[in-house]
Amino acid sequence: MAETLLKVSMLKVGYGGIQAVKGVDFEVREGELVSLIGSNGAGKTTTMKAITGTLPINGGNIEYMGKSIKGQGPWDLVKQGLAMVPEGRGVFTRMTIIENLQMGAYIRNDKPEIASDMDKVFTIFPRLKERKDQLAGTMSGGEQQMLAMGRALMSRPKVLLLDEPSMGLSPIMVDKIFEVIKDVSAQGVTILLVEQNASRALGIANRGYVMESGLITMSGDARAMLSDPKVRAAYLGE
Repeated sequence: MAETLLKVSMLKVGYGGIQAVKGVDFEVREGELVSLIGSNGAGKTTTMKAITGTLPINGGNIEYMGKSIKGQGPWDLVKQGLAMVPEGRGVFTRMTIIENLQMGAYIRNDKPEIASDMDKVFTIFPRLKERKDQLAGTMSGGEQQMLAMGRALMSRPKVLLLDEPSMGLSPIMVDKIFEVIKDVSAQGVTILLVEQNASRALGIANRGYVMESGLITMSGDARAMLSDPKVRAAYLGE
């Protein structure tokens, strides 16, 4: 069995007097694409923020590559190969596409390799290459999502966390983003995908977890979950 790269144990996160995550356990093994699904407000984004050090945790532990990363900041985690594409994309709107991608490689100093990786990003997202000198703030939502993913890939992540990558995108752009997620996974990057579009998320994942009201309520093989009547009724409108 593949090595567990990310292990979340009894994770509790609260803010503003609300306990948003109430004792969550899950793991992501090397090479897997794992989907965390659930309705809006279930605690998925809070969990992602806790993993990447942007929200403090109240209890439990987060292990990455066998070591606790509790209390470490996003900067340190990116250096260790843990990168996140946040909900809402978080691109630098007053910087060009090229400058945004260069920011993704800020932890690196291997210039020839950085140039090679930028070429790879442009191969994945030809539209970014066409507009490389354009300010990120003038791009469409779908283009900004491509840029946010490209920027994360520039750090050469071992584990890539994607938070609601399809939110607010047109159906054609959703298709493109999910194609890219599959391709990145096929290249050996381990992925944790948080997504409200449950059918699409489970459709490309190895395994899935369902989160409700701050707790994991179901887990298993993604294909099996996709055909589970309870999942279909709750998340696929059937």
